[in-house]
Amino acid sequence: MDQIKTDICVIGAGSGGLSVAAGAVQMGASVVLIEGGKMGGDCLNYGCVPSKALLAAGKAAAAHRAGASKGVAPDEPVTDYAAAMEHVARVIAAIEPHDSQERFEGLGVQVIRDYARFVSPTEVEAGGKRITARRFVIATGSSPLVPPIPGLDSVPYLTNETIFDLRAAPAHLLIIGGGPIGLEMAQAHRRLGCKVTVLEGAKALGNDDPEATALIVAALRDEGVEIIEGAKVEQVRGHQGAIAVQVEGGAVYNGSDLLVAVGRKPNTDRLELDLAGVKHGRGGVEVDDSLRSTNRWVYAIGDVAGRGQFTHVAGYQAGVIIRSMLFGLPSKVRADHIPHVTYTDPELAHVGLGEAAARQKFGAGLQVITLGFDAADRAQADGKTTGLIKVMVNKGRPVGATIAGPNAGEMIGVWALVLANRLKMGAIAGTVLPYPTMGELSKRVAGAYFSPKLFENPWVKRVVGLVQKLVP
Repeated sequence: MDQIKTDICVIGAGSGGLSVAAGAVQMGASVVLIEGGKMGGDCLNYGCVPSKALLAAGKAAAAHRAGASKGVAPDEPVTDYAAAMEHVARVIAAIEPHDSQERFEGLGVQVIRDYARFVSPTEVEAGGKRITARRFVIATGSSPLVPPIPGLDSVPYLTNETIFDLRAAPAHLLIIGGGPIGLEMAQAHRRLGCKVTVLEGAKALGNDDPEATALIVAALRDEGVEIIEGAKVEQVRGHQGAIAVQVEGGAVYNGSDLLVAVGRKPNTDRLELDLAGVKHGRGGVEVDDSLRSTNRWVYAIGDVAGRGQFTHVAGYQAGVIIRSMLFGLPSKVRADHIPHVTYTDPELAHVGLGEAAARQKFGAGLQVITLGFDAADRAQADGKTTGLIKVMVNKGRPVGATIAGPNAGEMIGVWALVLANRLKMGAIAGTVLPYPTMGELSKRVAGAYFSPKLFENPWVKRVVGLVQKLVP
C-alpha cells in the first residue's frame, strides 16, 4: 500500500472541506483531499444550488400569475417541468468547475476519489493509500434522514438527493416534513403546476419565530400548497403513481410521488472513528469551541460537527480551524452572528436570538421593535407590503433579528454585520441608505427604537427650549 505523508488531510469535498483545502495549500501547507462522492458535496449537487435554481424557475412561473394590481393582465403559464430541471442541471454545471478535482489539483492539492476510514489516531486509508497527517479535518457533511416509518421501505420515495433527477412532473407530490427543505420544494413544485400536500408532525417551520412563520405558511397556502400540521405519519403504502400516507388519527393522504424531508443525519458511518479515538454520536462528531475532537489531531467542521447545517457555517468554521492549524493561534467559533434563511417566497431570515430566547435571557430589559413591510415606501411601490422585521435589543445593542418578506435573505445581511461586530443601534441610525430601498426598513427600526427616547423625554424638550432661549 502506498504511503503518503502530508500536513493536512481533509476528508470530504463539500463547501467546508474545499475551503480548508484551498486556503491551506495556498498558504504553503501540503494537503490531501479525500472525497468518495461528488466534488462540491451536498450544497452543489443536491442542496443549496439546485433548490434555489428550481425555486427561480417556480418564481418565473408565478410572475405570470401576478400583476393585475399593477395593470398587467395575469395568465396561467405553460410550464415545462423537464426544462425547469434542465435549468437546474445547467446551473450545477456552471458552478462545478470551481469545485472540481482539476481546479484543486491545479492549486497543488492531492485529490483521492474514494471513501476514507481511520486505521489509527494519525492515519487514514483511501484509494489504496495510507495517509499520515499532522492534522485531519472531517468535513463529510450530512445525508437525508429517513425515519423508520412502517411501509416506507417498500414504497418508492424521493429525498433531496434524488428529486432533482426527475424529468416528469409529479401529478401530486406528498411531502413528509414541513421544514425549510419541505416547504421550499413544496412551493417550487406548486408553482410549476404540481398539486402538493405537506404533512408536518408538529408546526411548519417550528424552529422559527411563530409570527414570522405564520406569514410564510399563509402565503404558501394562498398559492394552493396544502399544509397539514400536527400530522404524525403512521404508515406508508402503495406504489409509484399511487402512494398513500396515513397519519395519526386515521386520515389518509393520497398522491403520485413522495418526498421525505424530515431532517439530516451526519455522515460518520464509513469513517471508523472509534479507531481514531474520536468521540461521536447521533449529532455527529463531538467537538469543542475550537472544533477539535477528542483526538487532538482531528478537527470536524460543517454538518458533521453538529453546530449548524448551513453552507456558510461550514465556510466560517473552515476559517476558524485554518487560523489554528496553520498559524497556531487560539481560535474559537461563535454562533450568535450566524444567519439562516428559508428561501420560500416570501423568504424567512434570522440571525442571533429569537424573541422567545431573548426574552428568557434578558427579561424585562429586552426591547422588541417590530415593523411591517408597509412601513417601507419601496414595498408600497412594488406592491409587496406583506412582511415584517423584528429586532431584539438589549441595552442599545441588537441581539437578534427576524425578517419575513420578499428578499429577506438579502435584508438580513446588515443585521448579521451588526451582530458579528457587536455594534449598537446607533450604527444603524447613523447610516445613510438610498431611497427608496427595502434596506431603509432597517433604519426605520433604529428610528423606532430612538424615537421614544428623543420625542417623549421631557428633559430633551427642556434642553431644546433652553438652547432656543440662550443661544443667539
